[in-house]
Amino acid sequence: MPKRSAPGDPRLDLLQGTLDMLILRILQWGPQHGYALAQAIRSHSSEVLRIETGTLYPALQRLETRGWVTAEWRQTEAKQRARYYRLTAKGRKQLSHERARWTEMVAAIGRIMNPDLLKD
Repeated sequence: MPKRSAPGDPRLDLLQGTLDMLILRILQWGPQHGYALAQAIRSHSSEVLRIETGTLYPALQRLETRGWVTAEWRQTEAKQRARYYRLTAKGRKQLSHERARWTEMVAAIGRIMNPDLLKD
């Protein structure tokens, strides 16, 4: 799980299932190793989302078990051995499904949080 936020801390806890969607989205850009995935989530969220290794690697194992990603050992740019994860066709399909669900959820939360926007 991402690090717990203290009151007033701008970092957010992720909704259950959101991490899987974020991983799949980043892998859509190309194969990545775990550290690069965590850094991409952090940088693309403007430092708000920080994924701990104790959360990231179980998520990657879960995605691999479901057939949404594959993994292979390769060498990093720094000449270190790392497991690189790649999105599968099944993973692309799941990402499409998750994005549609996310859009629906954001709209529903928006209707609750901003009911004045719905008034005619």
